[in-house]
Amino acid sequence: MSLKDYSFYTDDYGIRTFAAPLTDSTNNDAKAAAAEGAGEALYIAREQTAGRGRLGRSFFSPGSGIYMSFLLRPLLKAEDVTRITTLAAVAVAEAIEAVAGKNAGIKWVNDVCIDGKKAAGILTEAGFAADGGVSWVVAGIGVNAYAPESGFPEELRSIATAVWPSDNGKKEALTRAIAERFMEDYRTFDFKDIHKRYRKRSFVPGKRIYVLKNGEKTPALALDIDAENHLLVRYADGREEALSTGEVSIRIHEENV
Repeated sequence: MSLKDYSFYTDDYGIRTFAAPLTDSTNNDAKAAAAEGAGEALYIAREQTAGRGRLGRSFFSPGSGIYMSFLLRPLLKAEDVTRITTLAAVAVAEAIEAVAGKNAGIKWVNDVCIDGKKAAGILTEAGFAADGGVSWVVAGIGVNAYAPESGFPEELRSIATAVWPSDNGKKEALTRAIAERFMEDYRTFDFKDIHKRYRKRSFVPGKRIYVLKNGEKTPALALDIDAENHLLVRYADGREEALSTGEVSIRIHEENV
């Protein structure tokens, strides 16, 4: 797969958009375009052979899903790149609610869930200039639009779901809704408003969780999400911590299920 395999698709979403039937990873393609000096664009593929999630995890990417990566050149500080993840999560959740009529919650930091199961994930990557500024940001979005005909792999069945149980012809409408919502918020970038909407849909605060960090799994109580999108937690010994994304992940405690 190379960038030449993408064909011009549309600019209706407010950003030049390219599409391909198959690729290894739309994030890889967007990063390759960034390295070639490309301007802001959206790359969409019908299927991925090597989709990726946070912390190097693979992302199951059959033809029943939606896979898109925004190549952005925002004026952001390095520490503010994670705001793009927040923006993307809100766009996906709101689009699912608008097109499918289903409540979509956000599991800190980058999963969008339906009935507690993951329906979409976001992977944000960035490149930095010699002076430390942000050169580019790639925001990758993967959505399980329909359940695969053969079902989810066994290891995903208890944690993954799809927006719809089968193909009902609405995948394109959902793709458009996500892209349009993302670009609308990206152009205005009112992060206070975006964060308010993110926090409204987050179902982690108030739940018992495990904090996974440096190979250790520590139980904690999720308290809140602060203005910088850190997850505030309290451990059993009373110590509190504000978690940033980095190498930290969380898992909802079984007691909440």
